[in-house]
Amino acid sequence: MKSGFVNIFGKPNAGKSTLFNALMGEKLAIVSSKVQTTRHRIKGIMTEKDYQIIFSDTPGIIDPKYKLHEKMMEAVKNALEDADVALLLVDVKDNWKETDEIFTALKLRVPAIVALNKIDLVSEAAIKEAVDFFTARPYCKKVITISALSGINKKKLINGLLELLPEGQPFYDGDDISDLNTRFFVSELIREKIYEMSRDEIPYHTAVLVREYKEKETLVKIVADIIVQRETQKVILIGEKGSMIKKLGTAARADIEKFIGQKVFLELFVKVKPKWRENEMQLKEYGY
Repeated sequence: MKSGFVNIFGKPNAGKSTLFNALMGEKLAIVSSKVQTTRHRIKGIMTEKDYQIIFSDTPGIIDPKYKLHEKMMEAVKNALEDADVALLLVDVKDNWKETDEIFTALKLRVPAIVALNKIDLVSEAAIKEAVDFFTARPYCKKVITISALSGINKKKLINGLLELLPEGQPFYDGDDISDLNTRFFVSELIREKIYEMSRDEIPYHTAVLVREYKEKETLVKIVADIIVQRETQKVILIGEKGSMIKKLGTAARADIEKFIGQKVFLELFVKVKPKWRENEMQLKEYGY
């Protein structure tokens, strides 16, 4: 039996959350074309007859600009400390030298596989060049080419990880797919819709707090607050005659119903909390 932690690291928008969801066969991490969508470390538990892999999706590695960023980088640091194998994800179209500098700065103490992502978007010559570049890096045990979106080489990647994982008993029960509760995933699904539907900086100024999650006979009642920093952001998120918040709620409810497999009554409120991203107490309340 093999069992251990495989933690995914990379720059923002390398495709970490897309890969994580593809590996798990479940949508556990929200996905957006905007950078810095992932704020938490999210674990996904893959249990098979002869192995258990606990994958961690981590925030993209950035220079912190405020307390929320610092919390995000703490999640990366914690993932570095308990990893058995590091899965280093590279957007093959990205600047390899910059990415190499980031991976080198991680000072990995565990074996690493470099996964070159989005190979369906570049030429064979570019792929070969990237493989040669990362194969020569001292932290790299193996390079595997993948496309997280189309599922290319998923099995090959898992087999490569299993070669490096230690032997041991499972850490979690076979039925568990994550160590996080449903409230967390509900708040993330609401946050994903904010990333999809609002423009500019608004997603980066918002947090979501699930205040109520009640299972009733016919449905689940959910009440959530969307936290913003300024009144102008509140006005935009509510929209004219409540049009935006209604649209947001409808889209989020559909995804939540799909995720929990039950009918949902969802109520959303927008609240202004100036400078919440710098406030230690508020960050803690919102789960950071």
